[in-house]
Amino acid sequence: MKAIEKPFFYGASPEIFRRAKLLRGNMTEAEKALWQRLRKNQLNGLRFYRQHPIAKFIVDFYCHSKLLVVELDGGVHNKMEVSERDENREVELEKLGLRILRFKNEEVINDIQEVILKIANETFLQT
Repeated sequence: MKAIEKPFFYGASPEIFRRAKLLRGNMTEAEKALWQRLRKNQLNGLRFYRQHPIAKFIVDFYCHSKLLVVELDGGVHNKMEVSERDENREVELEKLGLRILRFKNEEVINDIQEVILKIANETFLQT
């Protein structure tokens, strides 16, 4: 099945859409910095969406044509319960056929070029 034939929101509920809209208005500094580099098809001509609803989740960034999710983690993700939830969430997203890249906020703030390079390389892996 071609990526474009896959569902775009994977059955996300109206509540998830409402929450995603709120998150788009309250992005972290790392999310804002990365969004400036991903928006308007700047990376390999690919369209990325921010705070995108997928099933019961809201992912930080999503490239539908590559079925790629990019997640940014702040300090709260170091807590065991949050880390476990992240792992379970990744399993659920992978069941939908999505690939996940995860970066720490500090990586984006301190070396955004390396983060962009890793995302670009990942997009070339998927045809």
